[in-house]
Amino acid sequence: MSLPQHQRFPWNLDWNLLRTFMVVVEQRGISKAADFLGLKQPTVSAALKRLEQATGKQLIVRKPNEFLVTRPGQALYSECAKIFGSVSQLPSLLDVDNTELRGHLSIAITSSVVSEHFDEILNRFCRTHPQVTYSFSVIESEDVVTMIGQNRASFGICLLSRVPQNLDTVILYREFFGLYCGARHPLFTAETIDPAALHGEPFVAFQTEAEGGPLEAISRLRARAGLADQGRGVSSNLNEIRRMIMANVGIGALPLHVARQDVVAGRLRQLPPYLDLPMVDIYLITNPARRKSDAEAAFLDSCTVRLAETDLQARTYS
Repeated sequence: MSLPQHQRFPWNLDWNLLRTFMVVVEQRGISKAADFLGLKQPTVSAALKRLEQATGKQLIVRKPNEFLVTRPGQALYSECAKIFGSVSQLPSLLDVDNTELRGHLSIAITSSVVSEHFDEILNRFCRTHPQVTYSFSVIESEDVVTMIGQNRASFGICLLSRVPQNLDTVILYREFFGLYCGARHPLFTAETIDPAALHGEPFVAFQTEAEGGPLEAISRLRARAGLADQGRGVSSNLNEIRRMIMANVGIGALPLHVARQDVVAGRLRQLPPYLDLPMVDIYLITNPARRKSDAEAAFLDSCTVRLAETDLQARTYS
């Protein structure tokens, strides 16, 4: 007896088409996907057409200067990403025939996470389990949450504007932000700084300082300081914000403990206000639905134990 149509679908489907489709969506185009996969453009186009025929749905609207993923395409992409995440785990899940712990930890992390406590956790685990390997992907906080939600990374470290309901979160550390100028700015060499001297000064900002973003509090700090209404530079990367501050593109905010070394070295100077500075939480996030490898489970246990041993006040960098 033959299977019904919906039950035959997974047996008839070429699963390679799902991987190709996922790359097309993430690269935002067939040409870029072809370059990424090392294939010719007609091959990728044909694969996309075969997948649309197999699903009976238009997945991508392809017009000159337009790339749009349809609602069925978005639903399929979400499932493809989860499948890719599960398949990515297989080497670690299968590496269970050794007495010594082995495996791989993939960590999605936002830029310039500076935490002595996390570094110590990583160091202890590395010394205890020398056969475990690591990869760090530096991406925006929003993308970190997406990767963990799609089961495409072991752990995430990022800022959160709101705690996602489907993920487990714990505060890794807290940091405070202050305003800084570089050595090229006239205020850098001032003996004392009148807060009024900041009024109307150009600024540079993180993309996540927008309303509702995890760094929204920094925009309120700028307003308190009276900086200009419009920014002169923007970036999602802390190192590039630091670069723009040093190049005197504008005044910008940085975590106090991250900027301290540049202050001591004479490259940055903190500006007023100095009190009631915005506090930001940095989270360690995991997906409870992920089937963790032995290495991932052991690392999560290490993080949990170490963070429980250290009071949050001690993990607050000011």
